[in-house]
Formats: sequence, structure tokens, C-alpha cells
Amino acid sequence: MTQRPLRAYPRRIRIGIDTGGTFTDVVAFDQDSGGLVTTKTPSTPANPADGFITGMHKVLDLLEATGSDVAAVCHGTTVATNQLLEGKVEELGFITTEGYEFILEIARQAVPDGYGNSYFWVKPPRIVPPDRVKTVGGRLDFEGKLVRPFDEEGATGVARWFRDAGVMTIGVCFLHSYANPEHELRMREILRREHPDAVVSISSDVLREYREYERSMTTLVDAAVKPIVSRYVANIASRLAEFTRSGPAGEDQERTSIPFYIMKSNGGVLSAGEVVHQPLTTVLSGPAAGALGAALICGRAGYDKVLTCDGGGTSTDVSVVLGGEPTLTTEGMVGAYPSKIPMIDVVTVGAGGGSIAWISPEGTLKVGPRSAGADPGPICYGKGGVEPTITDAHLMLGRIPPHLLGGEIPLDPAGARAGIEELAGRLGLSADECAAGILEISAWNQANALRQISVKRGLDVRDFTLATFGGSGSLLACRLVDILDLAGVVVPLNPGNVSAFGLLTVDVKNDYVQTSVCRHDQLEYTSVEKTFSELTGRAGDALDAEGFARADHRYTRTADLRYFGQAFEVRVSVPEGAVDACVADAVATSFHDEHRALYGYDFRDDARQQVEWVNLRVTGIGPITRPGLIQVSTAHDSAERARTGTRGVCFEPADGRLDAGIYWRPDLCAGDELRGPVIVEEFGSTIPVHPGFTLRVDAFGNLVITREGAK
Repeated sequence: MTQRPLRAYPRRIRIGIDTGGTFTDVVAFDQDSGGLVTTKTPSTPANPADGFITGMHKVLDLLEATGSDVAAVCHGTTVATNQLLEGKVEELGFITTEGYEFILEIARQAVPDGYGNSYFWVKPPRIVPPDRVKTVGGRLDFEGKLVRPFDEEGATGVARWFRDAGVMTIGVCFLHSYANPEHELRMREILRREHPDAVVSISSDVLREYREYERSMTTLVDAAVKPIVSRYVANIASRLAEFTRSGPAGEDQERTSIPFYIMKSNGGVLSAGEVVHQPLTTVLSGPAAGALGAALICGRAGYDKVLTCDGGGTSTDVSVVLGGEPTLTTEGMVGAYPSKIPMIDVVTVGAGGGSIAWISPEGTLKVGPRSAGADPGPICYGKGGVEPTITDAHLMLGRIPPHLLGGEIPLDPAGARAGIEELAGRLGLSADECAAGILEISAWNQANALRQISVKRGLDVRDFTLATFGGSGSLLACRLVDILDLAGVVVPLNPGNVSAFGLLTVDVKNDYVQTSVCRHDQLEYTSVEKTFSELTGRAGDALDAEGFARADHRYTRTADLRYFGQAFEVRVSVPEGAVDACVADAVATSFHDEHRALYGYDFRDDARQQVEWVNLRVTGIGPITRPGLIQVSTAHDSAERARTGTRGVCFEPADGRLDAGIYWRPDLCAGDELRGPVIVEEFGSTIPVHPGFTLRVDAFGNLVITREGAK
């Protein structure tokens, strides 16, 4: 890194780094000046830490700063997600209650894609095969009361069996341990004594919630990702420690490490030292950051109903934002594995810039989910890729320039054309028709994901504005408006770095849950209040450990309710203050309202349908200083100041190539308006505006795209 002049005091720079499949996105926020700087660098899949550190060097060089100026680093990672999606789960062991050794085999009755698929569906292999499942005697009831004493001798024998078998990663889930963790804690002590090198997760630490199958699976997935997450975080932390010492001789070298935070799936962050104890909370951390960043940007711009579309090199992630907050779920799936931890509700589809176009055995054109990734990448990267991708199709049709990152990465249009022509020949299509077909399939894949995440919540997609970001997120924006009849599109400033920006907007968050099943008319208010107090105490202790003063702590309370006899719950907020009849009735009313919004009916006026409380939850929040959004300068002349040229672009093969004006986004001002066809280019992204659409720049520099004539 370039040597900088000595300063009396270091600056306070917070950095957000989002590592994607193709690019690593970096945003730096100078807390003293309020300035934001963004950049990107190619990801390094062989060792993601290399791309991470390269991004640090790059953004600090732009700021003329050194490692000693960095106040904190927040990171969104897909290490745990990729391990689960690829099924690369190391050998696991499972310890459960005697008589329940087949809980993973029995699983749930549900069959993917409905019961019509029952005949064809083949049950996938369990995360732990039966021969590595061991049981221990002892039993607690659903209230945590002792039914049979814990079998110490049997537990010792099980621990020794796993040690002798060389099984190094173990999950423990005993029946009803959500109500009383005593037996699980004793099992962990025995494992530490008899098998000290084992990595162990116990369900009472991971998820104190009933439903044994989901709790078992969540615990096992947590155990499965612990080794790789621990190694990854330790690697990054050691490289950051070197970074702290990278300042010129004479600068303060006393600080031993930069505060390092990891994005969690629930929309918060946690220090790296704590994340190694809760690794499962990092799955989907990258998509969560993007949803949060887009929520903040769109909220400031006045949009309260937003669908987000985060397009990267490997996949596209979509989510729903209501009232400025992304929606949450505890019914998520990571690959083939259910996860009951709170996470931002994200649907992922294999439709990124590197998604490969191929021909099925039936002779039809398919796109994704297989991706060329960063290495070798699309054909146009010139790094050995031989299969045409979505990026190759965009390049061949003229919708993106012959380079990426402002010219840092040159592209090969001739190579892209040759690859698509070869595929088109096998399909009996022209090259333009083939490329347009690739993009049409990709657009429908994204549209189906957006429908899935909105319609399943009882939402009308036509009421929503689409926020597109990520390197490839905006390339099909106009087509998505046509397919879904959306209100319009908002493209934030620096869309390729919105996920990294989102990392700088999130608070420290910890979630705690306790199952406590009781009918509403039999609710013991003092018992509910006691449980909330205990959960709040645990959340407060965690925030203390993160360095937050007690006066800065914030807490939110929620409860999962259902009608008696239902199998699944609806989560609603619980007002602050002591829990009494008025508070409980207000919660029940909120449940009726939310149930109607989700399912179209409720039973508030039917005395036969009792409301039942199931889970009580507390989230502890440690607030951070968020970067502000600065308004851009207002236009006083024509938008032609930003025009850099004209390019022939194909939007519809039947129309051939249309002359589209090329505009450099940093030169656009608030109030500028453009009519399609135009192409807006910037450092990390490109936005094609199709014929029949108009583009307007708002006060914050967002591009607002609507169909001509739309209100």
C-alpha cells in the first residue's frame, strides 16, 4: 500500500465487504466526514481472504488511508451457505434420546412440489446416516420435569464410541431440552472429557424451540458449518491483524486487531469471536445485507412496498420490504436442510451473470443453475470458459459495454458471439434469437422467484416497486416490469455495492426464543413476563459482551401464535411494558389481523376457535451509526452532458439493432429524464432502458424507471 503522510490522529473509517461468487464489493464510510467510497475487485474462490484483503487495499488507497485508520470491518460471507448448497458436509455424529434414533429418517410428511410428486420423489440421504446416530437414556417432559434420570454410563460409552470412530463433529438434541437443558449440558461435559477434540453443538444453545425434527436438523447444520466458518473467520482475522500493523513506521501500533463483524441472516451483525459459536446464523448473510441496504435507500426515497432483486455472478436473491423493513422467517431452507433460526426471507434462483445456457436431453434451451463463476467465468472473460452465459448474451446484444469495472476487466465480444452462435446452430436459431432467448428464460426465472416471495405472503406484486442492484440485477429490470406489471423500478446509486453498503447500516442483533405453549384464555401473565425477562437478560448479557452500554440497549419482543389445532404459527409483535390482560388481548388482535392478511380469513368472532401462544422471542439490538444518504446536485441543463456515445443494441430480435444513447451515470443530476432506448453505464453496473420506458433521476441519485404513460 502507498505510504501516507503521518497524522496526529487516525481517521474513523468503517468498511463493509461483501464477497460474492464473482466479485468482492467494498464500501468505506468515513465517520468524521460522512463520505462514502465504493469499489469492487474480482473474488478469489480458492482463498476468499485474498479478494477480501485486496478490496481493503483498494478502497483505502482511494481514501489515501492506512490500516490504522480502520475503525471496524463488517463482512457478508457465503462460506456456510455454499458448503450447505454444495452438500459438502463433513462426517457428522448425532446423539439423541433413547428410542428416538430414527427422528431424522422419519422427518416430515411433506413432499417437495406437492403430493402429486410422491411417486417420483426419492428421499434424499439424511445429514447423518443411521449408523452414526447414538442414543442416551434419560427423559424430560415438555415442562422440563424429570421423567427418567440421565444415563451417565451410557453417555460416556457413546462419547467414547465417537472418539474411537474418529467422528469429530457432533450434534446433540434431547427430547424437550428446550424446556430444560440440563441433560444436554451434562452430555456436552462428558464429550469434553472423553472426546476433547470434538466440535459439539447442543440444541438448547442453538434453538430453544419445540419440534424435534427441525430442532435436530438446525443443531446438526450448526455443527456441520462450525469447522469451516471457524477456519474462515480465523484466516480473515489474522490477515486483518497484519493490516493493523500496515501503517508507516511511527504510527500507533498498539491496537492488536481491527474490530471485525460478520453479517447474520436475521439482519444484524455479530463480532467474529462470537460468530464461531453461532456459525449457523451466518447463512444467507450476503443476501440479507443487500435487502437491508435496499430497504434503507428505498425508504429514504419514499417507497414503502418494495421487492428487492440482487443479481450477482452466480445467482439472484429476491426479498420483500414492507414499511422499510425486510420480512423475516423461521421456516427457511438452506439447500436441502431446514433451518429454524430467524432470517430475512430470501428466495434464491440460479440466474446470475455467470449462469450457463445449455440444451436439455429433450432439446430445449435451459439457463442455470450451474454457473461459470469467477473462474473460468463467461466466455467473454477470456479465461478459458467455453459455455455461453447470461453475460455473454448481454454482451452480444450490445446491452453491456465491452468491459467491466470501468475498463479494468476487458471483455471479448467475438468470443461471446462465437459461443452463442455454436449454441444457436444446435437449436436452429439465429445468434440474436438465441441470446434473447437466454435472457428471456433468465427474466422468467427471476419473475417466478419474485412471485413466490410476494404471493405466498398474500401480497399483490402489482403494488410494489422493484429495487434492482448487484452487478447484474438491473440488466433485466424493464422486462420484469412487463412480466409482473410492477409499479416501476428503483436503481440505487452504486447498485453493484448495495450489499456492501447494507453491511454499514446494520445493528448488532441477537435472537432468543423459548417455547411456552398455552391457550390464550389460560395465559399466566406473570409466567409470560418472567420468560420475557429471562430472554431479555440473556440478550442484554450478549450486548454487554459486544461492548454496548446498557443505556444503548434496545429490545423487541414477539410471540408466535396459532389457532388451537393448527400446525404452524404466525409471529406478531408484543408491546413494551408489563404483560397483562390488555397487552395479551392486543397481541391476540394483531394475530387475527395478520392471519387474515396471510390467509384471507380469521376466527376472531368464533368462540370455538381458541388462540394458542407457542413461542416467546426477544431480540437484543445494539445500535450503530448509519451512513447518511446525500442528495445529488440538481440539473440546470440537458442530460446530454452525460452522453458518451451511441451503440447498436438489440432489445427484440425482430426489431434488429436500435441506436441507443450511452450515458455515464456519475454525470447525471437530479431531475434529468431520459426515454428508452438508452444504456446507462457506471463503474460496477449497467442499466438498459428499453423502448417504451422512461428514466428519471430523483434527489438521491436513484434512477426511477417506469413505463411511458404510467402514473
